[in-house]
Amino acid sequence: MIATPEEFAHGTVGREGEAGAAWLVELPAIVEELLGRWGCVSDGDVMYGGVGVIVPVRRRAGESAVLKVSFPHPGNVHEPDAFVAWGGCGAVLLHERDDARFAMLLERVQASTLAETEGGDEVVRVAGRLNRRLAIPAPPGLPRLREQAGAWEEQLRKDAQELPHAVPRQVLDAAVATVQELGRAQPDTLIHGDLHARNILRADREPWLAVDPKGYAGDPAYDGGTLLKSRAPALLEADDLRKAVHRVLDVFAEAAEPDRGRVERWAQFHAVQAAFWGRRHGFRIARSGPRLDRLTEVADRLAELLTEGS
Repeated sequence: MIATPEEFAHGTVGREGEAGAAWLVELPAIVEELLGRWGCVSDGDVMYGGVGVIVPVRRRAGESAVLKVSFPHPGNVHEPDAFVAWGGCGAVLLHERDDARFAMLLERVQASTLAETEGGDEVVRVAGRLNRRLAIPAPPGLPRLREQAGAWEEQLRKDAQELPHAVPRQVLDAAVATVQELGRAQPDTLIHGDLHARNILRADREPWLAVDPKGYAGDPAYDGGTLLKSRAPALLEADDLRKAVHRVLDVFAEAAEPDRGRVERWAQFHAVQAAFWGRRHGFRIARSGPRLDRLTEVADRLAELLTEGS
């Protein structure tokens, strides 16, 4: 039986409560059952991400792979569908799936992520190139981001009302306009949905491969916004935040080849969402204290800078 990493268990219970605790009790047996069914043996220490464990394994023929088992959550449902659609082009290969257990047997890649690469331009350039490759016609059945537009607008207005003085009125209005003008008319294009440097890993088959997709159908420029938001900790170190922000947008747009204006508008929308989210919930890397205050301040500044540029 696997030993569930203590930090992962603590985070799961803290996030999911009793449901998370019950799932953790079942997790070792789930892993053992899947290893047997898919003809694999454990081949290294158990790793983990935000919502699941990753077990390095060897298959019957000796090939290396990883078994990923995630906590059952709606946000994880379409990850294997995205991998099937991509077929290994820009993303890891899917070997086996068990949707009921939120489990997959995946191509094994290296443990180092794009986030460990020095040089901000290279991080953004690699992500942009993958964004372009992953943008293919979406298969039926995937969630369409345009269908979330109404909920996005409702939440933005609710946050603005319940969190007074969080962002200036013109900043809120720009985010709402993006939802109304871009959010409701997105293409049926498969996108990653959570594109950032920690979800891009070094590989042998290709230099870099994407992992942990949401499997959404929408505007590829949307992922430019998720990438910029994820760069906030690095942007904290910039001497000139405005220049650094626009450099990220320029490099991403050149590599991914979407309309730069759309990328900037989505980035502003994501920054406004982050500004509100930080006040309500904190961030994964900072739930409270001075670092949360600093990250929330950066989200505010990003939202305002991007509003001025739109």
